[in-house]
Amino acid sequence: MSPHIALHDPVFRNYFWIVLISLAIAGAVLAFLRFVWKKETTSMFKTYYSWILIAGLGFMVVFLGRIPTIVGITLLAICAFKEFAHASGLCRDSFMTGAVYAGIVTAGIASLISRPGGDETGQGWYGLFVALPAFGIASILLIPILRNRARGELQRISLAIIGFVYIGWMFGHLAFMANSRNAYGYICYIIFATALTDVAAFTFGNTFGRHPLRSEISPKKTWEGAIGAFVIAMILPWVLRFSFPFFGPLQLFSTGLIVGIGGQLGDLSISLIKRDIGIKDMAATIPGHGGILDRIDSLVYAAPLFMYMAAYYYPLR
Repeated sequence: MSPHIALHDPVFRNYFWIVLISLAIAGAVLAFLRFVWKKETTSMFKTYYSWILIAGLGFMVVFLGRIPTIVGITLLAICAFKEFAHASGLCRDSFMTGAVYAGIVTAGIASLISRPGGDETGQGWYGLFVALPAFGIASILLIPILRNRARGELQRISLAIIGFVYIGWMFGHLAFMANSRNAYGYICYIIFATALTDVAAFTFGNTFGRHPLRSEISPKKTWEGAIGAFVIAMILPWVLRFSFPFFGPLQLFSTGLIVGIGGQLGDLSISLIKRDIGIKDMAATIPGHGGILDRIDSLVYAAPLFMYMAAYYYPLR
């Protein structure tokens, strides 16, 4: 990955035009609703402007190359965990949050550097990366032992483990995919597909939604929205097959399942945490979207499942 390669890579260029045209169409539709049908679209335009900013920054980071992509995703994970720590109250324990931040940074470093001695092919230290949950959890459990504390520690330990494994390590697979032979295809597809299925779930839910999906976890999500998003997710791998032309029917089908089910599980998992905490959004970082964690939640499940599925059938690096 580099600016020179990106300029000449057909996958990167295809996604650039797909996203640009999609945003242009969405803007035209919103303008029609506002100026012709006289609909109230203030909140929708706020969300739309945020999508433009997200897409622009995302393309810029990926365009700049492998190192900026890994660093950018790692910083995103750090910001998402910071939101989680403040929302859950874990931020009051600087040792626990410090351990999680160290774990997230280590995941980024494992994606950046190669294994010393050159025993692994390709870039990135895969062996360290996949073993990080064991080291991270051990480090978190060590903190109350060193402090000689027993009472009231279980909640902080649990929150820290969720923060590191869920936000830092699972989401960090998106960064490790920058080391793959098909980096542009994998990264661009999984980001675009999860974003589009999120939009599909919202659209189908608002248009046809009648039956709550999980009423106690996310009251606004419906079965109709979930099914609509799942159908879109199953179609996308075939429509965007240029992302991974070497995939066969089984891999394309698996990709649809991972995004269609995994993406929505990621969304519901964060909704479960927010419902238990008693908040609507993790933060107000992105206008119209909530916090960073609210925006990347679908990728938390989809990115690692997709990476391991692809690596099972084809050489990752």
